[in-house]
Amino acid sequence: MKKLRLLVATCLMAMSMGAFAQDAAVKKMTDMAVNENKTWDYLSTLTGRFGGRLLGSDAYENAAAWLIHEFNKLGIEAHLEEAGEVPVGFNRGPWFGRMVGPESMNLHFVTPVCTSRTPGLVRGHVVIEPNSEAELARIKGKVKGAWVLVGGTNSGWPIYLNAKEDSIRAEVKAKNAQIEKENAEIMAKARANGGRPDPSQLKQVETRPGLYARELLELGALGFIQSGELPLRALYDRPMMADMSVTFDDLPTHADIKLDASQYAVIYKKVKNFEDVQLEFDIRNHFKLGPIKYYNVVAEIPGSKFKDEKIIISGHLDAFDSATGAVDCGTGIGAMLGAAHLIAKSGVKPKRTIQFVAFAGEEFGLWGAQAYCKTHAKELDKIVNLFNRDGGPTACTGISVPDAWYDDMVKICAPIKNLWDFEFTVTKSGPRRKVTALGGTDASVFGMKGVPCVELKNEDYKGYGFNYQEIWHTENDYLNKSFQDYMEQAAAATAIVASGMATLDKALPREGVYEK
Repeated sequence: MKKLRLLVATCLMAMSMGAFAQDAAVKKMTDMAVNENKTWDYLSTLTGRFGGRLLGSDAYENAAAWLIHEFNKLGIEAHLEEAGEVPVGFNRGPWFGRMVGPESMNLHFVTPVCTSRTPGLVRGHVVIEPNSEAELARIKGKVKGAWVLVGGTNSGWPIYLNAKEDSIRAEVKAKNAQIEKENAEIMAKARANGGRPDPSQLKQVETRPGLYARELLELGALGFIQSGELPLRALYDRPMMADMSVTFDDLPTHADIKLDASQYAVIYKKVKNFEDVQLEFDIRNHFKLGPIKYYNVVAEIPGSKFKDEKIIISGHLDAFDSATGAVDCGTGIGAMLGAAHLIAKSGVKPKRTIQFVAFAGEEFGLWGAQAYCKTHAKELDKIVNLFNRDGGPTACTGISVPDAWYDDMVKICAPIKNLWDFEFTVTKSGPRRKVTALGGTDASVFGMKGVPCVELKNEDYKGYGFNYQEIWHTENDYLNKSFQDYMEQAAAATAIVASGMATLDKALPREGVYEK
């Protein structure tokens, strides 16, 4: 009996000491959150030294290597996990353009990813794209060495030159040819009767940006210029990057320019008024020989008791490259690495594994997250929760959880409440609607598999005026669109909540997370 009492006392003492150690670790974490928070340094380095991190670019590969370096410095084992490959790589250099005649004007523009460079500084006159065979015939002698003004308002995508788009163009041209034939018959009939045709009887041909793109390039056009609303977006050639049969022989050789709408209007008006407009561009877009493998970055702190159970903290490492990807998704990667620093240096001993994942290819279709779920398919039912940050540089002001999680989460989140000038709230949400299709973030891939993806609430509670549409895939996605205080707070909240979940005696139940 004495031995039994001694054993019980020893166990109780160990449990007490363990609880005390965890409390001390959380206390240190909260102190570091205010006094030693490195989140902003991480974000500044990611965006300042590597910039936009397009899948298949040198910048992405360099940023991935840097992440592993930083995790290893924290004593967290990290590795690259192959997620797929792209047919070619792309590196963006500087770009410049201006109107040099009949007057001078520096041009504000971007080019989509995987579009061509110019062979140095190239000057040319300007023509307006044709919308019919007759219009093409009238300008074919002027096309060589010309920049072509293309209709429509661009949203970031290039003028596609592929079999699918060619088929659509052919259909439009056939319809237009029939319209022109019918209009000619109406006009001939009117003239035969000694009058003019009623304008309401004449049909308008269908317009489509780049309708005669191939013909214009064969005639020697330098490239296409399309109007874009501010802030300008620069997306990518989606069909080309998803087609592993693409080689260097298939790459575009013409410039594809998306120009500030106000400048486009000025140039268009001058050309319509028969002015000789001269533009020059120097665009340094460079391709890499493929195929090029891409990788997720995976790091983890192993659990001491329930090693196969995981809490995942994630963001996507890839970013479009007309800016530096500071918000989309530097704010996810910066907060993830900031949380890793706080957890690793606090001395917390998680019972479950805390995993940090920087996904590849989110912008190309959630490719990295899909690859992770395929590689780790047998482990998905052991993921307690995925904290994926991909919503901007706002503060984490609370969390809404299933009923069965509520009491534990109130205790876990208690240390957050005194850190900032707002109350971090924990509320009950009830079962969520089950995810049935891929959505706008990597979390949707996990949600479709039934993995809990209970996220921290994000809010611009100080009223800094953040607007996601201002930076989303645009030229404005720079560090100055993020907020240091919000980022540091988000990293700390993520670290405290995730590590708290990882130290519970029992995993939070999945029942009640999603509707049945």
